Amino acid sequence: MATDRVVIVGGGPGGYEAAHVAAQLGAEVTVVDTDGVGGSAVLTDCVPSKTLIATAEVMDELAGAAELGVIFTDTEGDAAETIRVDLARVNTRVKQLAADQSMDIARRLAKDGVQVVEARGRLDGPGRVVATAADGSEQTLEADAVLIATGAAPRTLPTAQPDGERILTWEQVYDLTEVPTELIVVGSGVTGAEFASAYLNLGIPVTLVSSRDRVLPGEDADAATVLEDVLRRRGMTVLSKSRMESVTRSGDVVTVALTDGRTVQGSHCILALGSVPNTGDMGLEEAGVVLKDGGFVNVDRVSRTSARGVYAAGDCTGVLMLASVAAMQGRIAMWHFLGDTVHPLDLKKVSSNVFTSPEIATVGWSQQAVDAGEMQAEVVTLPLSGNPRAKMQGVRDGFVKLLCRPGTGIVVGGVVVGPRASELIHPVSVAVAESLTADQLAQAFTVYPSMSGSIAEAARRLHRF
Repeated sequence: MATDRVVIVGGGPGGYEAAHVAAQLGAEVTVVDTDGVGGSAVLTDCVPSKTLIATAEVMDELAGAAELGVIFTDTEGDAAETIRVDLARVNTRVKQLAADQSMDIARRLAKDGVQVVEARGRLDGPGRVVATAADGSEQTLEADAVLIATGAAPRTLPTAQPDGERILTWEQVYDLTEVPTELIVVGSGVTGAEFASAYLNLGIPVTLVSSRDRVLPGEDADAATVLEDVLRRRGMTVLSKSRMESVTRSGDVVTVALTDGRTVQGSHCILALGSVPNTGDMGLEEAGVVLKDGGFVNVDRVSRTSARGVYAAGDCTGVLMLASVAAMQGRIAMWHFLGDTVHPLDLKKVSSNVFTSPEIATVGWSQQAVDAGEMQAEVVTLPLSGNPRAKMQGVRDGFVKLLCRPGTGIVVGGVVVGPRASELIHPVSVAVAESLTADQLAQAFTVYPSMSGSIAEAARRLHRF
């Protein structure tokens, strides 16, 4: 029996996780990649940004240390009044960690017998990939199945063009060696909010330009309100309902012009205007792959495109731009093609996190869906301010919110706002994934004192006789 040949175009989470699965199931696997395995998630997005945010978290904790009785002094014994960040050292560490992670992934792929071709891949029909190297040389790879996992790139506008020095996309911030004196972030979605929060915690004055009436318009409204209140309290200028018209630079000054005639000036500007898929000039439509509006690849819940034997995963599909979803889409594609047990992608079981300070983690059905009548659910919200561990750590902001079905009590969603919410959401994710009831969640032991105790307490409050 002939070995199945799988060619994967793109080495990000959707690509390399698919490669591991395909190799495990006995396929001959080739990954065609241009920028280094790990993709933007490892090299320019998730890993670098969360490494930067980790430094910002330390700064945030140090800023509140005095309340806990920790006093910093200088060499003379006087109280130290300021904490500063060495941005050049931070970014050196950020880039090194990203490079190391990419190398780790490359070693794992090699160990699995996956061939990596450094080239740009394009389809030449459904079962053939042409790989063009940097020197212009080409090789043709025949495939029984092709997975498109080319990701997406930062969106820019003709009136807001990055220069890589003072007008930056989120992929370019790690080349900064000087600390901005006044940072403007345009865009209040997840990326914009994360960078605005991080740089604020690093001690940099930040202005956030938001075209919507609040930050994080796609997240839980109560959570977004808590975050915006915290950001404003810590000194951030949040310009709501303010649409950017243009971003220009004159010397060391960046000017953001708004559509209502106002202008905002700073030393640097980060553009967080969304993403565009990397699907152009790849022969996709010629091979029968249907693209949606904006150029995203149309896929079903097992990652199939409209072309036989062609799958797609990750940000290029626009399904849900998370590394975890990209990885699962890639795995599902290979499980499906190679005949293993496969469960279609269920977005209602995806947990996600906004790495702001405080963090916002969500899973399952949302409060918005309940309010709109799309799902019937009982909702309990429990502030973290009453949690004993939170009091010990000086945490006042945040909450736990649980949603469960009336009658059955099955947990269908949840929100956690607070420090390390990305870790705290996991028991709620397990409950949603396994259709546990609020009573079952409540009856599992939690450590006292712990933040997770609030999850059990919220579940207890959903108990019905």
